[in-house]
Amino acid sequence: MKPVYEYGDEVRLIRNVRNDGTFPGKDVGELLIRRGACGVVYDVGTYLQDQLIYRVHFLNDNRTVGCREEELIPVTAPWTDSRFEFRDAIVARVRMFSAGQQVVAPGDAGEVARVIHEDNGDLWYFVSFADYTFRVPEAAIVTAAEWTAEQADITNPALEH
Repeated sequence: MKPVYEYGDEVRLIRNVRNDGTFPGKDVGELLIRRGACGVVYDVGTYLQDQLIYRVHFLNDNRTVGCREEELIPVTAPWTDSRFEFRDAIVARVRMFSAGQQVVAPGDAGEVARVIHEDNGDLWYFVSFADYTFRVPEAAIVTAAEWTAEQADITNPALEH
């Protein structure tokens, strides 16, 4: 196994890193570093003799964590940051249809099931609403607070003087 990254290489994390139980002082499953964070490789080691683990120091978080090779890209590689994460609660801004029938209305609550960063820079989300999952662009979903603000602007327009 030859490492792709070496000591001093600047890298970007493309997946959230959560505590798998090996990070002291944090609960298992707790978010350690959010995807999109940039850091510097400080060491390369192995796990179970078949996986390379990069020890990366994330300067903005002042935290060093172990990352697998598939979780990293060079900091110079194209990257589009996403507003939403896996399991984030969202609200539909548009109607969504299945077999010609509307199954999601604007304002319906859902949850992000997956974030997809395509090689061309496009960003998509798989979002779940009750029994349906749709692939949608970021513009099709908002937070509940944003939805409430949008509806207030529509139903209570500012008075003109």
